[in-house]
Amino acid sequence: MTMDILDPQLVLGAYSVGVFPMADARDADGVYWVEPRRRAVLPLDGFHLSRTLRRTIAADRFRVTIDTDFTAMLSLCAESASGRPETWINGGIEDVFVRLHQLGFAHSVECRDGDRLVGGLYGLAIGRAFFGESMVSRATDASKVALAWLVARLRVGGFTLLDCQFQTPHLASLGAVEIPRTAYMALLEAALEGGATTGSADVASGRGAADFGALDRVPAIDSVSAPVAGKDIVQLLAQTS
Repeated sequence: MTMDILDPQLVLGAYSVGVFPMADARDADGVYWVEPRRRAVLPLDGFHLSRTLRRTIAADRFRVTIDTDFTAMLSLCAESASGRPETWINGGIEDVFVRLHQLGFAHSVECRDGDRLVGGLYGLAIGRAFFGESMVSRATDASKVALAWLVARLRVGGFTLLDCQFQTPHLASLGAVEIPRTAYMALLEAALEGGATTGSADVASGRGAADFGALDRVPAIDSVSAPVAGKDIVQLLAQTS
């Protein structure tokens, strides 16, 4: 199935039933809908935090921001999605995700070296599920750092599912596992129970939408007024890693 214009509500509905759009190339006119028989997910209590990555995060090697420049992050991913010369992110996918970001559903994690954007990721939050779309690294470990910050954010915010779509050696090294579609759909159904909206939620009850911004309100280790830093992320992840 192809179409020239993607509607945000159509895309939200597709993700809610385990389907997502891809394009054959950057300049493709339409998309096709993908429903993998096996799905990669990253258990939020199973992130692999290596010693090297732990040091990189704790040292704040990169300046990590959230939703500061979603469009730039999306464009960077589109230039080299999954490290391939051809990308599956075409203009239609790019446009609809910018609209989904404006609606509060799509988010980005950006890693900067100084002022230069050197890596990160973006994805879609629905209910208590986060669908990772693409991540990119233009500097060593930038995408790993972004994923670590994302996992910590999802854990604090009450999310229960991090969908990585397709398994890769890179994702496997960070803790992602591959499961059959039936198992994935059970996880997805549980994550969407109570509604498919973003924003504030009763996270403690485990129902309804999760809160993507909850981490921003967590006091830092050194000061209740300081922003969350790398050592805070390491502490959060080390609790179960």
